[in-house]
Amino acid sequence: METKANYVLIGAFTIAVTLFLLLFALWAAKYSSDRSWNEFQVIFREPVTGLSEGSSVQYNGIAIGTVDELMLAPDDPRQVIARLKLQASAPVKVDTRARLSMTSLTGPPIIQLTGGSPGAPALVPHGDGDIPVIQTEASALQNIADTANRLVERLDKVLSEENVQRITATLDNIQNMTGAIAEQREDMREILINARTASQQLTVTMASANRTLDTFDRELAQQLPELIGKIDGTLTKLDSAARGADTILNENRAAINSFANDGLSQLGPTLGELRSLIRDLRRISDRLDANPSRYLLGRDAPKEFEP
Repeated sequence: METKANYVLIGAFTIAVTLFLLLFALWAAKYSSDRSWNEFQVIFREPVTGLSEGSSVQYNGIAIGTVDELMLAPDDPRQVIARLKLQASAPVKVDTRARLSMTSLTGPPIIQLTGGSPGAPALVPHGDGDIPVIQTEASALQNIADTANRLVERLDKVLSEENVQRITATLDNIQNMTGAIAEQREDMREILINARTASQQLTVTMASANRTLDTFDRELAQQLPELIGKIDGTLTKLDSAARGADTILNENRAAINSFANDGLSQLGPTLGELRSLIRDLRRISDRLDANPSRYLLGRDAPKEFEP
């Protein structure tokens, strides 16, 4: 009886030790796992359609973790909070940015991390239990969606009822114009023939003008050296005449100065006397015209005898 009881105690002790070791191994594995991963949050201000828990998180195309949890922001349901579980060795910096991305046309969306300059500090929690937040940027999917929405809005404005009526009226006018052109087909053919004839005549005229210009250019090129020689000779003569005039002025500078100082000062009285002489001559001329004999002989002219 005692031997059987000992076996029971030994078996119970063995089971207890085994359970303890198993629990310790699980705790150690969990502790090691927790130390090799870091948690981050990403707040999206756009729909995250297709993103789910367990979706991949890549850094410049390399997988570094997964999406651990997705939830709506409690204070703003327009925002989506994604909790990421990333490798502890991942170089997440303060200037690292997150955005939604597609690995292929048919593949599920993922979170792509980009940026992170070498000199930027690492993104770490600010307090106990505080999860650091990675800032986001607009994804290509959001840009495409926004562009598509703007295009739809503009297309809706373009295809308004008023514009549709205007387009219809424009098409009617074009149809009427094409019909009128079709009716004037013969006139159009004649206009085209006249235009072709005028073009040919213009070509001939341009060719003749080109030949005339070529002839003028050749004649000008032939006569240009002679003209340049004549111009050089004329300029030489003008230069010689200018030098001669300058020499004469230098040689007669004293006489010119004397005339300017003395002669011009006497010119005024001389002109006054000349004006007096002219007045006297005019009076004499008037007297001669009025009574020449009285003026010349000092008496009146004899009167003619009248029988």
